Amino acid sequence: MVEVPVILVVDDSATVRKIVQLALRREGMQIVTASDGLSALSAVADEEPDLILLDIMLPRMDGYHVCRVIREKPEYRHIPIIMLSGKDGLFDKVRGRLAGSSEYMTKPFDTNELIRSVRKHLANAPERVRTRQRRRSAVRGQRWA
Repeated sequence: MVEVPVILVVDDSATVRKIVQLALRREGMQIVTASDGLSALSAVADEEPDLILLDIMLPRMDGYHVCRVIREKPEYRHIPIIMLSGKDGLFDKVRGRLAGSSEYMTKPFDTNELIRSVRKHLANAPERVRTRQRRRSAVRGQRWA
């Protein structure tokens, strides 16, 4: 059975989540969504996605903090994180990189550009999918400490 990449889309806007979900599903990707920072961390532990699209301005825990927490866990450190934000200032982009993001995209974004970026970061996805399956049983049920 061929597994498809699992993408976690984290945004407090249902509209943004739906647009991204539709675009990436058309590309054959499995989508998991979360609407706030704490739900995002729970989804990372439960689903161990191959890539995370992460809004910055989120309820309960902002995207910068979520990114830092993910990067602190060795078992999730490899997951590419693309930050999505309405803020396009240099300070915000640098802050995203310092938090550990792989890339920073400004909203509104072109869905074709988003797809290209996701594909670029999923270049090693087949290996990550196999690795995820092996690790899934080891980390299943673990929560953030």
